[in-house]
Amino acid sequence: MDDREIIALYFRRAESAIDETAKKYGKYCFSISNNILRNRQDAEESVNDTYIRTWNSIPPNKPNCLSAYLAKIVRNISLNRIKAQNAQKRGSGEYKLAYDELTGIISSPQSVDDIIDEIFLRDLINRWLETLSPEQRMVFVGRYWYFDSISTISSKMNFSVSKTKMLLLRLRNELREYLESEGVHL
Repeated sequence: MDDREIIALYFRRAESAIDETAKKYGKYCFSISNNILRNRQDAEESVNDTYIRTWNSIPPNKPNCLSAYLAKIVRNISLNRIKAQNAQKRGSGEYKLAYDELTGIISSPQSVDDIIDEIFLRDLINRWLETLSPEQRMVFVGRYWYFDSISTISSKMNFSVSKTKMLLLRLRNELREYLESEGVHL
C-alpha cells in the first residue's frame, strides 16, 4: 500500500491505517528509536507511541512524506523518553556520542539537544545540507539525525571506519565554517 492510501485510511479513521503503517514503516521507526534508546522494550514502546501520535495528528495534518513524518515523531518521542529517564546522564549509545561530537561546534547556554532540534528546523542548515554531495549528506544525516553508529554508516556506505570518521570530522568543520560565515556565533 502506498503512502497516499495509508494517509487516506487515517482520514477515514480506519483502524487499519495503523496496521498498514506498522507493516510498511515499523522496522524503520524501530531502527530510529533503538539507535537513540539502545533498549528494545523502550524502542518498541516509542514506536507504539508513534502510531498513537500519528493517529491523533492525521487529520488535520496531511504529510507530504509519511516516512519523514513518522521519523520525526518517533525521534522526538525517543529523545523525550531518554530525557525523562535520566536528565543528568543524557542516556548512552550513539545519541550521546553524536551530540558530544557536536558540542565543540555548538556551544550555548541552552542544551545541545535544544540547539540541534532548532538548527535542523531552520532553513540555514537545510541550505548547507543541499551543498553536500548525496554521499556526504547520507553520512551526516545518518549520524546526527538517525544516530547511526559509525560502523553502521561505514557498512551502509561501504567505507572504512577511518574514512567515515574523517568525513564526519570534515563535515563538522565545514558546518562550523558555514554557520560562522552566516553570522551564527559559536
